Amino acid sequence: MQLKQIQYQLSVYKDFIKSSKSIARLHAWESQRIFQSNWEIEAKDFGEMYDRSLDNAQTRRLWKRENYEPKRLMLDFIALEPEMVRQAFQDLFNEEKDIEARVDRFVFYCDELLNAYKEKYPLSVENNHYHGDNYAMISLYLAFRYPNIYTLYDHDAFIILLQKLGSPDIPKAADFGRFCKVMRTLYNFIQKDPELLYLHHKRLDPRRHFMEESLLVVWDFYQFCAYSA
Repeated sequence: MQLKQIQYQLSVYKDFIKSSKSIARLHAWESQRIFQSNWEIEAKDFGEMYDRSLDNAQTRRLWKRENYEPKRLMLDFIALEPEMVRQAFQDLFNEEKDIEARVDRFVFYCDELLNAYKEKYPLSVENNHYHGDNYAMISLYLAFRYPNIYTLYDHDAFIILLQKLGSPDIPKAADFGRFCKVMRTLYNFIQKDPELLYLHHKRLDPRRHFMEESLLVVWDFYQFCAYSA
């Protein structure tokens, strides 16, 4: 990535967050706060806890839209094998282990759960658990559980971002490990700009949004670079 391009895109983004258009993605901070307030891995009723942790008063597009319902499928998996799902999340959230290995194992767990679900419900048309094609939903779990470490993954937007920042190496397939490294690098640049951080926090509502350190601002930045700038 080219330093001048990073600095330029951040300057344009800073102008953007001064505008009324910058509130369009703030629903993610609301969902992050809800997750932080409700997630409890040892909850007796794991399904009820999971359902409660993923909610939003404005929109549920992060986990429910046309041909994309990872939350619904996960609730079905929990109803079928609650302890296996609990174990999958315990492993995913274990920061003592390599992130790429954890993500791959979580996809494996979901594959196994989908197979068990189809075996029990052979007439079901479900062919996708929505966690393996790209890492969007897995990144949501990680970003909501560890706001200061991870952010939301959008493969197409990430590719456009790398192109705009002059990266000579554009991945052809999803590369979650590299994505995490790039996001942390960009977050370091954002942290060095007090004005940008001030403008960002000014648009948040402490009664609704997650107000602590969160890499969602990097997600908002690269979404802007890809689709708005």
